[in-house]
Amino acid sequence: MIRFKTRSHRPTARVRALALLALCGAAGWVQGATHILAGKLMTGIDANVLEEMTVVVEGGAISRVSPGYDRGGPDDTVVDLSSAFVTPGWIDMHVHIISESSPRSQLEGFTMDPIDHAYRSVQYANKTLDAGFTTIRNLGSRDGLGPAMRDAIAAGHIRGPRIFAAGKSIATTGGHADSSNGRRRSLTIDLGPIGGVINGTDEARKAVRQRYKEGSDLIKITATGGVLSQARSGQNAQFALEEVQEIVRTAKDYGFRVAAHAHGTEGMLRAVEGGVDSIEHGTYMTPEVMRAMKRRGTWYVPTISAGRFVADKAKVEGFFSDVVRPKAAAIGPLIQSTFTAAYKAGVKIAFGTDCGVCPHGSNWQEFVFMVDGGMPIEEAILTATRNAAELLGESERLGTLEPGKLADLTAVAGDPRTDAKLMEQVVFVMKDGKIEKDSR
Repeated sequence: MIRFKTRSHRPTARVRALALLALCGAAGWVQGATHILAGKLMTGIDANVLEEMTVVVEGGAISRVSPGYDRGGPDDTVVDLSSAFVTPGWIDMHVHIISESSPRSQLEGFTMDPIDHAYRSVQYANKTLDAGFTTIRNLGSRDGLGPAMRDAIAAGHIRGPRIFAAGKSIATTGGHADSSNGRRRSLTIDLGPIGGVINGTDEARKAVRQRYKEGSDLIKITATGGVLSQARSGQNAQFALEEVQEIVRTAKDYGFRVAAHAHGTEGMLRAVEGGVDSIEHGTYMTPEVMRAMKRRGTWYVPTISAGRFVADKAKVEGFFSDVVRPKAAAIGPLIQSTFTAAYKAGVKIAFGTDCGVCPHGSNWQEFVFMVDGGMPIEEAILTATRNAAELLGESERLGTLEPGKLADLTAVAGDPRTDAKLMEQVVFVMKDGKIEKDSR
């Protein structure tokens, strides 16, 4: 049998390359690489600070990190940060990006529609990114606003950090995230699992599945009372152990990690023994809780910033309601000393501020408070880079400056090892290889 050779209709590698170059030109993409000249560089792999390094970025990812200043070729872009301190983009693991505390906060729950909150929150996203935070966990929001902002930023419709959204926090009846607290009786309704309020294991399971249906990235529970809710106790345990266990078990089925707001000791213990991934705030953390966290590998997200903010505002007449004010005065001042004890005990720590309680854009202050609490600035930076990425489950993409990782970088003027307050002086922010701020 005679076989005739036929010409393949598949394009050659050269044709495909030319087509890709044409497409890139049509889309306005930069053809060359971006060479970032870093005077001082923390890659986030460890606490070492390297000098006179080059980070090469191509197509939104890091392609090379090398010693010396390499300016590349004529088609490459050079970003001269030779007088700056460069780190991976910072990650804040506890933010409420949709709101911000004020004396009007309680009233605005009645007077503002979800769309009003959505429009106002755009400025919060901008401030957070400009402060050097390229990724955040949004730990609780109503009306689907957290996942919606996540998607809008990812699609390029608005500017802001990459968001991992918890959706509506899960509470028990009357608990810290029961949003009908503090209202007149006709408005104090049972929100049920769809509204994030559960009682018993069946409802716990349903609440997690509802968060999945709504597009959440993780689960947030309020394991104890809290400061800003209109309820008397700021620390009582609010979940039975079996409820926490069912939430965690169901969350794992859906690939969710679980963060637990917790101030009081007993509720914290139940959350840790129930298998949550992180304890947020942790005010009344005891040595027993610390031992349990170390044994189970539970992370601690301190939020010293929020503690200091509410402690200060508790002194201001009328800033908080009469229900909230004594809780803020009692709980707020303690978080920094808890952080110091947990750090000394070797508990795993990831960076988080609770901004939204404190003003958005002030996230950098947490670095200062951590240093005040006894942690060297290099380790504090690791909590906001490598450690945070590990808690997120995103170590393959985020947290360190290594080839193949997303090109998220933050640079500050000067050397924060001499003064942690220099972390406020953010002069350069890159996210996904795109320069988001350059005020050199």
